[in-house]
Amino acid sequence: MQAVVLDEFGGPDVLRLRSMPDPAAEPGWITVQLEAAALNWHDAPVRRGAYGSPLPHVLGADGAGIRADTGEGVVILPSLRWGADESAPGPDWQILGDYERGTYAELVRVPIECVAPKPANLTWAQSAALPLVGLTVYRGLFTRGRLRAGENLLVLGAGGGVATMAVQLAAAVGATVTVTSSSEAKIAQAVSLGAIGGVLYTDPGWPEAARELCPGARGFDLVLDSVGTWAQALSALRPGGRLVVLGATRGETAVLDIRPYYFGQYELIGTTMGSPRDFAGLLHLLDTHDVAPAPISAVYPLDQARAAHEFLEAGHGFGKVVLSID
Repeated sequence: MQAVVLDEFGGPDVLRLRSMPDPAAEPGWITVQLEAAALNWHDAPVRRGAYGSPLPHVLGADGAGIRADTGEGVVILPSLRWGADESAPGPDWQILGDYERGTYAELVRVPIECVAPKPANLTWAQSAALPLVGLTVYRGLFTRGRLRAGENLLVLGAGGGVATMAVQLAAAVGATVTVTSSSEAKIAQAVSLGAIGGVLYTDPGWPEAARELCPGARGFDLVLDSVGTWAQALSALRPGGRLVVLGATRGETAVLDIRPYYFGQYELIGTTMGSPRDFAGLLHLLDTHDVAPAPISAVYPLDQARAAHEFLEAGHGFGKVVLSID
């Protein structure tokens, strides 16, 4: 098979298309002939060696294609070996593309429980763009965050795949969604997907400005933070509000004032990815609610994975970046 192979860790220039052996057969695993793969922010630290992936390696958590044994169109659940406990993943859990070879290839091997039928209304590119961000957001908003219709949600960092999916899913179930962004254009795009408005996080007073968009300026029931700005995010919450944290793109550490935290009766909730049960919940939500396909910023052929990574890391797009695999 042809695959984008990582022989050394580094920048986008280490990604090279070359021939690799086809995935080996193993009981309980199946092979998928990929039609499309999607990039995620997570792919960049994997590429740089943050997870110690075995070399040579193939990146990629997201994909959609044809199941080799049945000919069925499927989407791939990138959350491998979750385990029996729905509250948290087990010790053998991993993300596809961290240690198992991933989806930047013509073929990928995954556990049989990690495929689901491709949604009939989605293209291959749209299907590939769904699993990781869709699963992560579904678990963050509903399984962990307990978001309900009528609640006020603040989504940090409009423009990225997680934030974009969060706006769509939350608006679909009847929540009122506000966003933050570095760009008025990205706020406008978020509004087109169902948000009521947004504020620029480049303004130091953005938490107060965001609160003003809530009824009575009371604050948000839930804040979804994929960027790592806990202190500011907490100050945007109403008393008793919930902060769901699922990323750290702008900060690896946080300092919190303890007394305001417990007097505010806040909840700080960590989450990442999700279980097969969460994935089934996501697909059911898409079947029963009017949710548009995830926006796609750009589609690159497989042999231009380097350019796709450069585009992703520049941060100028709105939505997902996808590799087309012919």
